[in-house]
Amino acid sequence: MAKYKLDKSVKYAKTHEWVRIEDGVAVIGVSDYAQDALSDVVYVDLPEVGDTVTAGKQAATVESVKAAEDVYAPVSGEVIEVNTALEDTPEIINERPYDAWFFKVRPTDALEQELAALMEPEAYDKYVEELE
Repeated sequence: MAKYKLDKSVKYAKTHEWVRIEDGVAVIGVSDYAQDALSDVVYVDLPEVGDTVTAGKQAATVESVKAAEDVYAPVSGEVIEVNTALEDTPEIINERPYDAWFFKVRPTDALEQELAALMEPEAYDKYVEELE
């Protein structure tokens, strides 16, 4: 049984980001496991609209009372929107990690291969259990 909440509509990276495809757009955030490990999130440094992000590369930073951690893009593409609500209320990442998305990306043609490299919720659950 999962200790952390999983969202069945997303795929997960080993670096604890999630991605959900909505109308051809990749919506990206961090998992419940990640927000729990961070503890109280106090600041998020997001990419700029128009930036290009690359799967597996740093795209944002999240800071908590414990540490600052890089957020990696699970898929490649152009940033088309950032969640500006996180600037004023970063704590919603702790409260609702699957609603508190960080940024949205118009994916590249590599989307299918990049998604195939990510984990389904059940596999991510097992992965997290092994980390505990």
